[in-house]
Amino acid sequence: MASSLLAGALARRGIHYGWVMVALTFLVSVSSAGAMGVMGAFLLPVQREFGWDTASISGALGLRLLLFGLMAPFAAVLMQRYGLRRTVVTALALVVAGCVASMAMTQLWQLWLFWGVVTGLGTGMTALVLGATVASRWFVQRRGLVVGLLTAANATGQLAFLPLAAWLADEAGWRLAMLPGLLGCGLAALLFLLLGRERPGDLGLRAFGEVEDAPPSAAPQAASVQGNPISASFAILAEAARTRTFWILFITFAICGLSTNGLIQTHFIPLCSDFGMAAVQAASVLALMGAFDFVGTILSGWLSDRYDNRVLLGWYYGLRGLSLLMLPMSDFSIYGLTLFAVFYGLDWIATVPPTVRLAGQSFGREKAPVVFGWVFTAHQLGAAVAAIGAGLSRDALASYLPAFAVAGAACLVAAALAMMIRAPRPAVAKVA
Repeated sequence: MASSLLAGALARRGIHYGWVMVALTFLVSVSSAGAMGVMGAFLLPVQREFGWDTASISGALGLRLLLFGLMAPFAAVLMQRYGLRRTVVTALALVVAGCVASMAMTQLWQLWLFWGVVTGLGTGMTALVLGATVASRWFVQRRGLVVGLLTAANATGQLAFLPLAAWLADEAGWRLAMLPGLLGCGLAALLFLLLGRERPGDLGLRAFGEVEDAPPSAAPQAASVQGNPISASFAILAEAARTRTFWILFITFAICGLSTNGLIQTHFIPLCSDFGMAAVQAASVLALMGAFDFVGTILSGWLSDRYDNRVLLGWYYGLRGLSLLMLPMSDFSIYGLTLFAVFYGLDWIATVPPTVRLAGQSFGREKAPVVFGWVFTAHQLGAAVAAIGAGLSRDALASYLPAFAVAGAACLVAAALAMMIRAPRPAVAKVA
């Protein structure tokens, strides 16, 4: 098998195969997020072509975000029951199928079906849970850094394709603008199918940083996730829901979604258009956010390995809230929006590594991906509310700014809630 040969070659050079899994997951995240993230650049072209109002189009995008989140806790169990490769390839196939089918749509219900349901289910089968699962299975040390890197891939992928997509949409139409992301999805599926493995034990390895006298990570599934994937996921939810930590993570991550991809990714380009900025320029500002997000989220992963994750969350949400509240002061000039892109981009989704770490510390290694899946559901619920709510604000009040103000204020509430999480108890060694 190609993965066994590659693992042996890397081992001779002192490189753990876990980094191959990180690279594969990085490509999956960038490609799928890129294919979906460009839809914010298509809102205006689709509106012009079909005459649908902003709320109707953003509603379909909101449905995608909602299903993206609702699938997450079940995706974690599906990955453990049916394997990473089958889950990832099926997910990417759904993303490609939904986007390709949408190129022939003529009715609003088709937009909701293809952009909402099909792509929502496809992206939800991996979501950020894939990165959390890979980090949990393959790494003991550097786990926070890995989560930061893979989270950055997801968020940056949502933004990096936007300038090209906006330019292609203007020059050749929104259908052709979908193709780069879809080609990336096809390549990612092929490589993951060839080189992806479930656990280090499949290659006779220990997780990166695992102690030498520990047995290699076993391939069999934990008892907590055996049986029906849906009932197993709900059983873990029922256990986690009895704790205060879960509900604080759930609420704060809902606010995270409310203030990021549901709002900025979906409505930032139309917002800038309202103030006279061309779509390509606004997309470039989003791409700049993606570049700084890449740095900020990796740095957040590094920090989450070393500092109190509750304090990190408090700072991240507080700074994000202030940046959103100050956005109108940018005057929507290139200079003002560049400053906003740098400041906001560093904090775009830096909340994920400390959230994953707190879930792992509070709920254990095997259950943490499923718990994080439920917490991520809250993220996408918040994102869906923002996507739909901002569209309604634009139609009813002729302005997106009230939605941005609400999101900024909510972030300040999240900053206060994060500081109320109880410190995870350190593991106590048993006395023989």
